[in-house]
Amino acid sequence: MARRYFGTDGIRGRVGAAPITPDFVLKLGYAAGKVLAGADRSPQKGNRPTVLIGKDTRVSGYMLEAALESGFSAAGVDVMLAGPMPTPGIAYLTRALRLSAGVVISASHNPYDDNGIKFFSADGNKLPDEVELEIEAQLEQPMECAPSERLGKARRLDDAGGRYIEFCKSTFPASFDLRGMKIVLDCAHGAAYDVAPHVFHELGAEVVPIGVSPNGFNINDGVGATAPDALVRAVKEHHADIGIALDGDADRVQIVDSTGRLYNGDELLYVLVKDRIATHGQVEGAVGTLMTNMAVEVALKEAGVQFVRAAVGDRYVLEKLREHGWQLGAEGSGHILSLDRHSTGDGIVSALLVLAAIKRSGKSIAELLDGVSLFPQKLINVRMSPGADWKKSDEIRRAVEQAERALDSHGRVLIRASGTEPVLRVMVEAAAQQDAVRHAETIAQVVKEVTS
Repeated sequence: MARRYFGTDGIRGRVGAAPITPDFVLKLGYAAGKVLAGADRSPQKGNRPTVLIGKDTRVSGYMLEAALESGFSAAGVDVMLAGPMPTPGIAYLTRALRLSAGVVISASHNPYDDNGIKFFSADGNKLPDEVELEIEAQLEQPMECAPSERLGKARRLDDAGGRYIEFCKSTFPASFDLRGMKIVLDCAHGAAYDVAPHVFHELGAEVVPIGVSPNGFNINDGVGATAPDALVRAVKEHHADIGIALDGDADRVQIVDSTGRLYNGDELLYVLVKDRIATHGQVEGAVGTLMTNMAVEVALKEAGVQFVRAAVGDRYVLEKLREHGWQLGAEGSGHILSLDRHSTGDGIVSALLVLAAIKRSGKSIAELLDGVSLFPQKLINVRMSPGADWKKSDEIRRAVEQAERALDSHGRVLIRASGTEPVLRVMVEAAAQQDAVRHAETIAQVVKEVTS
């Protein structure tokens, strides 16, 4: 059965337009409460089920938080409110506090006037497709209200930030510290603005924070992992040793070295795998996505590491890791999974793992990536009209086949629909930059003609 509301990362859209409206989110809270607090899923056997709600810094978070809280209460579910908190922080606290589920109100890297809802199960993992389908089925049922004596209550979790800070620090080797290191930390005016600087400072670093003044409207606006130019400028201006950029909900990371060179999730995955090989002697395999640069796949295979590609979306990377029993996976966008550290992607923890690799090796990121030269990629986002059926287009198919023949074994073409916005992503990878650009622009023009 196709999902009607859930995309690759929860439910997301423009605030005020379906489905991100107060009435829908109220019903969503009720439906999720009925499903997630079921006797077979809640660890709180014999007790009232409880969910934890966190959010990023968007102004619409207040409205959606109130709607969710009411829906859960009507379903007889207690609510704990964490306030602004990174998405992986909610995943950790849900598991640590033995709660029924965690909920995050965030649209991640999207602009402030978008928002969304994503769920975590009791074990801190994103919901599998079948549970999301159960919630969607419950949404079609009439919304009722538990008797007054069974209505859920709500309270603040006042020490949420402190608990999560200590968890992040615990993932960094106890024998290491960050003394003598100057770090520029860009929090994207998002959910990590009041926790991430404390993590790196308490580990000994001199922290230069940027993107830590949220006003409800400036999340991801010219800062953060999706706009790393601000970080590059700040690293050079402050003569920092390294720069770290998180996105709006802090589940992804981009890193800049002292020269201003930016490293994406593909490269950071290679760094972490090589660090594990150096410390543990062997890494059986790692997971990337259909977008992962071919150069990283080649380099990992040369290091004796199996490499598997998942569909785009960190939930699918996670599924492949579990399927193979591996620990390390990533997306180029900066979602990095290290399952021996956390159940989900965590920008702060991922940055700490990279810093630990630097400390352990005594090498810079550039030195750790010696011999890995990324193939040039050109990515073009083409906005689609609602209902456009691009998969059945002969014109698009012919344009792709023509590019693939020209590239032969020295590149590849990937077209996929975004799971979070109404665009079609056209990506071409080639040994030569001009070839990647030329073929991507040609295919994108055909896509635009067909789908607009």
